[in-house]
Amino acid sequence: MTGDQQDMFQRVRALLPTAWFPGVALILDAVLNGVAYALSFAYSLWAYAKLQTRIATATDGWLDMIAWDFFGEALLRAPGQSDDSFRIRIIINLFRGKGTRPAMTQVLKDVTGRAPIIFEPNRPMDIGALNSPTSAGYCGVARMGSMAVPYTAMITAFRPVTSGGSAGAAYCNAPSRSALKTPLAASYTNSRTYTQSVASDADIYAAVDAVKPVGTVMWVAIR
Repeated sequence: MTGDQQDMFQRVRALLPTAWFPGVALILDAVLNGVAYALSFAYSLWAYAKLQTRIATATDGWLDMIAWDFFGEALLRAPGQSDDSFRIRIIINLFRGKGTRPAMTQVLKDVTGRAPIIFEPNRPMDIGALNSPTSAGYCGVARMGSMAVPYTAMITAFRPVTSGGSAGAAYCNAPSRSALKTPLAASYTNSRTYTQSVASDADIYAAVDAVKPVGTVMWVAIR
């Protein structure tokens, strides 16, 4: 592996003239292995430091420092919250639009990978309205509207689709799960166990709370 002790040993050994040390030189190799150990340790520190320079890859306390720099006490890591879950909250609060229906749809789609169903009782487009062909129930069935619940929306959010699959799943769904020579298959380049979703129900609630307009009521159902 790049940067490990063996890799560093081979790199240093390759710099020495082969005419000076042909074949196996036990004493020299022992000395070079010591040097390679120190170099591999330094490389691991560099690789770790590089991860902390971007929100998408930052880990541990460095992710907490990033959140503090942007939001202070307004956005703290919850007890036991993972780096991936906390990163989702940071990105939601940092980059997402707020206060609009499209913003709510987009943030939930980004968090879960699935677009939510949003129903506003005061919005004619969501109910069956006469002389409005584009309303939801113009030629079919729709929910009843109500003027008694202003500034209210009912949101149906969907949990992320798990990507682990069950035993034997590839037998019935090979093209999308584990097909050879099929780059679009989920396990073409890696094991499916490495692609599990990290968004929890708490992340979904936090996303809604971060984007909803002030003074509104958002009823959320998660399926």
